[in-house]
Amino acid sequence: MNGNRALLFGIGRFFSPFYCVAMKVRERNYRTGLFKVADPGVPVISIGNLTLGGTGKTPMTQHFSRLLLDHGFRPAVISRGYGGATKEPVNVVSDGTSLLLDARTVGDEPRLLAETLPGVMVLTGVVRKLPAQRAVEMGADVLLLDDGFQHMAMARHLDLVLFNADTLAGNSRVFPGGDLREPVSALNRCHCFVLTGTDDGNRERAGRFAELLQTRFPGRPVFFTGYRPAATVALAPDGRVREAADVDLAGERCFAFCGIARPQAFAATLKKMDIAPVEFRALPDHHGYRQAEVDRLLARAEKAGASALLTTEKDLVKLASFDLPLPLYGIRMEVEPDPELDRRVLAVAGGRDGGEETAGQQDG
Repeated sequence: MNGNRALLFGIGRFFSPFYCVAMKVRERNYRTGLFKVADPGVPVISIGNLTLGGTGKTPMTQHFSRLLLDHGFRPAVISRGYGGATKEPVNVVSDGTSLLLDARTVGDEPRLLAETLPGVMVLTGVVRKLPAQRAVEMGADVLLLDDGFQHMAMARHLDLVLFNADTLAGNSRVFPGGDLREPVSALNRCHCFVLTGTDDGNRERAGRFAELLQTRFPGRPVFFTGYRPAATVALAPDGRVREAADVDLAGERCFAFCGIARPQAFAATLKKMDIAPVEFRALPDHHGYRQAEVDRLLARAEKAGASALLTTEKDLVKLASFDLPLPLYGIRMEVEPDPELDRRVLAVAGGRDGGEETAGQQDG
């Protein structure tokens, strides 16, 4: 945790008890039926987290979308569309065939999902029952609720909570005094835990955390997944993301930058790929690029003697509208899946309970 974050959490600790109470009251209102829970009529798989910051929800959503598509389902991804400019109640980013809205309109993650998931519908809306209804009308037979754990207004058949294997539960305090979006007791709603980004460096600590979760929340399995670089990508002339298989980034003088929750994870990926950037610039999560800032990044890259720009795939899709004098590349990441978790997802999508009593519950 950097100094600014620690300072903000220190100040916020006074307000955490009030936020905890508000979140518990909200949860109780859904549980007792005071707040209505919408059922879209098809299986819903929620991919969410308890902590602030990145836990790998986007690559997990990509993985499950492809898994379901490969097994004959017609999945749709439903997202809030964080960071998008649109105020429309329903936004069809992709109908499974065509890309219809850009990242500035609907947010970087929905656009990235639409770019990388041909055949999968991607819709956004603040009130997610509305894009969910539209997706079902368009032919979706299973919904993936992106960042859905706190969105209790929609029923779900499988509620996955992700923890990053490096950061786990952070400082274990509730916002604004810490990293948790809700009190730890909220995990009683979920069906499974997934520890993402597991590798040889964090496996032992992740294993201890898994034991703690299973002791505190018995009957809920813990799965372990990793990440690996899948490809180098670039923007094609039509603005879409394409693989750049012939590019050797280890031989380039790259100026690297990113606007994600955990920039250190991107830096670690570059190190594993033997890419040593001439400079690395971390920007705020969900960063909205403007021409003035792009010009500043280019000036820094030129000063550092860079021959190429390098970023994450999520940042890449937000830069399609800019005319850049240097080649721009991104790193595509993919999940190293847990086969048992894949089987559970397919079982739930097929109308079976996935082998757990809790898999049929609605959250709320």
